Amino acid sequence: MKHLLAQGLGDAIGFVVGALLGFFVGQLLGCDVFDEGYSTRSMVGIALVGLGGGMGLQAARRWLHPEPSDTDVP
Repeated sequence: MKHLLAQGLGDAIGFVVGALLGFFVGQLLGCDVFDEGYSTRSMVGIALVGLGGGMGLQAARRWLHPEPSDTDVP
């Protein structure tokens, strides 16, 4: 049970941190997620938040569960 809780919390933290990084990168590029309507800049900002969240999730999973290397196998 503790393993599942740690995995869920790790995934959530990785996703949120990645999404925030994507949001701030979009802000630096001038892409406002909260702009009125669905302008090109708004859509690019939304895409950056989604990509950042996905990348953060994958990074958290790789950090918490590294794949064994060839030297680790007996």
